[in-house]
Amino acid sequence: MLIRFEVCNYRSILGPAELSMVAVDQDRAAARRADLLGQSLLAVAAIFGPNASGKSNVIAALAWLRDAVQYSLRTWDHEIPIEPFAFGDGPTQPSGFAVESLINGVRFEYVLELDSAAVRYEGLFHYPEKKRRRIFERDGADLKLQRGLGGLSGTRELLTNQTLALSVAHRFDEPLVSGFVRDLTRTQTFGLPRRPRLSRAGGPHWLSSRSTIRWFEDPPPTDPAERSGVADARPVDRSQALALLKMADLGIVDVLIDEEEVRYPAPADSGFVRAQKRVRLVHEAEQEQVPLDFYAESEGTRTWFQLIGPVLFALRSGGLLLFDELDASLHPTLSAQLIRLFQDPVTNPRGAQLIFTSHDTSLFNHLNRDEVWLTEKTRSGTTRLGALAEFAGERVRRSRNLETAYLHGRFGALPDVDQTGLLRALGLIG
Repeated sequence: MLIRFEVCNYRSILGPAELSMVAVDQDRAAARRADLLGQSLLAVAAIFGPNASGKSNVIAALAWLRDAVQYSLRTWDHEIPIEPFAFGDGPTQPSGFAVESLINGVRFEYVLELDSAAVRYEGLFHYPEKKRRRIFERDGADLKLQRGLGGLSGTRELLTNQTLALSVAHRFDEPLVSGFVRDLTRTQTFGLPRRPRLSRAGGPHWLSSRSTIRWFEDPPPTDPAERSGVADARPVDRSQALALLKMADLGIVDVLIDEEEVRYPAPADSGFVRAQKRVRLVHEAEQEQVPLDFYAESEGTRTWFQLIGPVLFALRSGGLLLFDELDASLHPTLSAQLIRLFQDPVTNPRGAQLIFTSHDTSLFNHLNRDEVWLTEKTRSGTTRLGALAEFAGERVRRSRNLETAYLHGRFGALPDVDQTGLLRALGLIG
């Protein structure tokens, strides 16, 4: 489980911004006890704030780190594709990332500092019996390894200024390194805008209906958790996927997966025919069942269907799902249902986590105060990220109506709408 994530000098984030999953109110089922930490961890975190305040950049930074670990060894040849803050000293200063995770009851910490030219500092640590121990630490080209991890010595030979030591060390199958990398790289993203990827071939995490289709195929394929090293990978369960689809009350009772021939046009009528999978959702009305083509469905229905695979994978593997603009295509009732799936230990026994951004203030009614984070844009154009639970101390009570207080501006993080410029441009004022 993610404990905390920190980033600086990435897109609109200049000063350090930290997102913590440590529970403030620990006496509830949604807070998962971590005995070695002496704390409880949250399964859900929500980030609210005005447009262009940097909400998406917080989760995009974590997705960037995931992709960097996956692809730096293969694709970072001459330059590191980092996106620093565009103003002031941002372009000339290094960017920094830090992530702490609880893996099999042990705390891990990974720290990275780099710019477009080189990795300046990198370190991976763990805390067996609460004592910090170095797995590896890199200062420029100087790499130090923990005693007893001689199997990682080949890392030095493959290391370059533009390559992450973590990416290289993962090739040598050291359990301490591999366990952390698996935990980080199985992070899924949903809804983030398509941008140039860190891999030339593109990352595998731009989720589409393909990650859901496999749950409805016959015969069922192997659980996608197997690709992330989860020991008890099982055949996927079609009934679970169908139950999650029906939960949305969309009038859909089944899913049909078959193949159709698609003709691709080409010059001089020399097009070719290719078979591809076809998805149809079976609707029921007045005891009549009719399959409808997937692309004829509403945006909300398609979004919910596409979510089924990522959600089930996260719940089975105990992974992390990052969802940008949760309210963009989902009805508030479905958004609330998704939140509850992660909050409830019954449906989320492995400690999967959901971090999402949203404008839908009605979701405050389904969140505890320590599950809410706020962003706002400063006068200098930078993003400020803050925890609602820490705002004004104990005045943010557990029993408070968070939605009403937020909409009344008690916590800030609201758009400052000024119509003067528009009215003047329209000639309605002088």
